[in-house]
Amino acid sequence: MEILVIEDDKSIRNLITTTLELNNYKYHIAENANEGISQFLTHNISLILLDLGLPDLDGVEVVKRIRSFSEVPIIIISARGNDSDKVEVLDEGADDYLVKPFSINELLARIRVALRRQTSNRKLESSEFRNGDLVIHYDAKIVEVNNKEVHLTPIEYKLICLLAKNKDKVISYNYILKNIWETTFEDDIKSLRVFMASLRKKIETNDSVNKGMIQTYVGIGYRMLHIDSHLDE
Repeated sequence: MEILVIEDDKSIRNLITTTLELNNYKYHIAENANEGISQFLTHNISLILLDLGLPDLDGVEVVKRIRSFSEVPIIIISARGNDSDKVEVLDEGADDYLVKPFSINELLARIRVALRRQTSNRKLESSEFRNGDLVIHYDAKIVEVNNKEVHLTPIEYKLICLLAKNKDKVISYNYILKNIWETTFEDDIKSLRVFMASLRKKIETNDSVNKGMIQTYVGIGYRMLHIDSHLDE
């Protein structure tokens, strides 16, 4: 797997590339947006680590351009820590957001999650999704938890499928609203919270390993975590 690092700060870039090298990741580097896009088109990139404050083009615009033709995982590494900055770039399709200064161990964990999600997405072409004790049978539109069928409303079913498709990825409120309700009205966020609370009760049951599967990122959105199943114990 090859990782592309797009970062203009030499000290941060060296920190990231040294970490990747010590953990046996192959990488390519770019000091600005245009060089980064060129590198992406030249190499077989599995993951992008992207700074937002680039000298020639804002990182949000880089995400837009990459997303116009590729679903490769993109992790933002930026000094911008405001929720509005995070929401904006997540809305455009970034997979994760890490604020500078960051922990090396956290960076490595985010990389593992993003690469695992990419592998999982390849399997979503099948008619079945599994995570923990959750099973989604796409063809029959049936959801099971711990081998028991769970009744979901149409909205809840759409939500669980959207979360499954983006497993291990933080998806913003606006992204969910656009995909489920096709709107981005602020009042709809209240409805989303109600549906998500109901979905959690049905999915994260006491007799399953699914507790904590759906995480809330206050002011930003939600993420479905990878959960090992009972069969893996």
